[in-house]
Amino acid sequence: MSALELSEARATVGGRTALDGVDLVVGAGELVALCGPNGAGKSTAIRALAGLIALASGWARLGGEEVAGLSPTKRAGRVAYLAQERTVAWNLRVGDVAALGSPPGSGARVAAALAEMQVNGLADRGVNDLSGGERARVLIARALAQPAAALLADEPTAGLDPDGQLLVMDRLAARAKGGQAVLVSLHDLDLAARFADRIVVLHHGRVRADAAPRQALTDEVLAAVFGVRADWIDDRPRFDRLRA
Repeated sequence: MSALELSEARATVGGRTALDGVDLVVGAGELVALCGPNGAGKSTAIRALAGLIALASGWARLGGEEVAGLSPTKRAGRVAYLAQERTVAWNLRVGDVAALGSPPGSGARVAAALAEMQVNGLADRGVNDLSGGERARVLIARALAQPAAALLADEPTAGLDPDGQLLVMDRLAARAKGGQAVLVSLHDLDLAARFADRIVVLHHGRVRADAAPRQALTDEVLAAVFGVRADWIDDRPRFDRLRA
């Protein structure tokens, strides 16, 4: 049974077709990158799986059950969601923000997630007193702390420095290796190719490719969807984090 599934999903946002018959499956233990240009439907697909928008037709399922039929509490128990927006309305303590969405008694998990994202030393600071990058790490830690079977992350590396981007992707990959189903939207094709088990390319609301990175990002797809040319070089430089 798939943890995350869209089947013939169609959705309209602002009068525009955002998803046009999308089929997407993410199983336990998979890290799948959702890639495509701006307006391709990436955020819409993730929000549909999170139950935040209604589909015009088709199905969105979590653990084999339709999202529309799940209560907010059941949805929260099945999927952790990291939104693209990083605004926090109130200047809450970092530790309290990271605990949002986690069940009672999750203090150890929350502390561990903050440590993973290297912001545990900020636990008593106000979240709106942090830099944008620090606040992003706190919100990512909040998603990592939730004991859900699946994790949805919408552009989690946006605005982070290279060290932070690699840290985020490393932690998402670790969640997948631990058995979580992870779907992440990315604009950075290098990160997608490096970390994802599969890449799903969306274009004009439709799936253009769904395969392992090398098979998904073909010359044809790169040219038609992204308007770029790229060479796959097996010994190309790889940037690794210096800090543990």
